[in-house]
Amino acid sequence: MKQSIVIIGLILQMLVAGLSVAAEVGFPGRAEFPEVPVMKMTSLQARFNDVVIVDTRSSYEYETLRIKGALHIPVSADDFTTKVKKLRKNTKAPIVFYCNGRTCYKSYKAVTKAQKAKVDNIYAYDAGMFEWAKANPNKSVLRNISPINPDEIISKEVYKKRLLDADSFVTKIYKSKQPLQVLDIRDMYQRAGVSIFPGKERWASLDQKKRLQRYLDRAVKKNKIVLVYDQVGKQAYWFQYALEEAGIKDYYFMDGGARSYYKMIEKNL
Repeated sequence: MKQSIVIIGLILQMLVAGLSVAAEVGFPGRAEFPEVPVMKMTSLQARFNDVVIVDTRSSYEYETLRIKGALHIPVSADDFTTKVKKLRKNTKAPIVFYCNGRTCYKSYKAVTKAQKAKVDNIYAYDAGMFEWAKANPNKSVLRNISPINPDEIISKEVYKKRLLDADSFVTKIYKSKQPLQVLDIRDMYQRAGVSIFPGKERWASLDQKKRLQRYLDRAVKKNKIVLVYDQVGKQAYWFQYALEEAGIKDYYFMDGGARSYYKMIEKNL
């Protein structure tokens, strides 16, 4: 009898554990950041006018696509904690941090940092920007336009069609007979003064918008193929909006960015 009770107890524990795991499917960050309170989309929609929403991503991402009315405090900024503490002094409303999506952990990290700074009543909206924009076009901003047309959000599938592996990217630079514009869009710290394609490329970080626009204007005027690489393949996606807006039809990105190039070189040594 006792043995049967023990077995039943174990089965119940397994069922409960299974339900818990099932509830977190699609949100891997929740297991890694169990102390972070989460606000689901339905709750954020219902409380939209009663919370303060904070975008934790880069300036370029924020300026390209954001939740309407969101403040911008990058979690990577040195003064992140200072700004969040100042924000809390100015409002008693719940503060909700967000980033790109379910596998982007910046919202969790933002809450964790704020918790350590003793900031209370904070949440992570971890479904992310893309799910929000598609479900709430009237509460989203795309390239300074709101309401947005969700169909104008560049899908990952469309982005992937523009990717070249490092070897193909290099081959295109040195063997293409068409005029090219090669752009390194890494920031100054990622670049560290090192040019991968000396004499072939131009450099401008995403923050140098006027400089980048000049390069794109020249590419359009001279009908050049534009080849772009970043550090790890994440910044390029956001730059695709600028390429499309400039009317450039023939452009490609190095899959995995500069990191994939160096891996290729190491492999061939």
